Amino acid sequence: MNVCDQCGAQVREQDSICPTCQAPLQTKAVPETAGNPYLPPVQKSFTSPAPPVNEGDATGGVIPYKNPQALLAYYLGLLSGLPLIGLPLGIAAFILGIKGLKARKRNPVIKGSIHAGIGVGCGGLFTLVWGIVIVVVLISLLSQS
Repeated sequence: MNVCDQCGAQVREQDSICPTCQAPLQTKAVPETAGNPYLPPVQKSFTSPAPPVNEGDATGGVIPYKNPQALLAYYLGLLSGLPLIGLPLGIAAFILGIKGLKARKRNPVIKGSIHAGIGVGCGGLFTLVWGIVIVVVLISLLSQS
């Protein structure tokens, strides 16, 4: 077994492309025809990358266990609709959702763009809602004085 220089995944010796990140692999051996200009060039055969055998969880990749920021953003975004604690949870969901989307952009193999998007959407929406509620409450309290 060899290791991919790009992503560090283990690859078989006969693979010419990394099955995880699709990067071309460096060949270690120099063909014996490299020094003889009279021999025909060696034809390289490319093997198609093998599909992921098992993502490692029973959900088939539905839960983004490799992208914890996206998963946390999802749950915090949903919980940010709760009164009193919604504002800090919404802010945290928004920030973690953006981090989850950036992690997905850096490494497209990991899942979680939908979870991160829900975290950003719910977190942003409920941050605005609870921010407006707090401002209205403060204005009403100040006007009573």
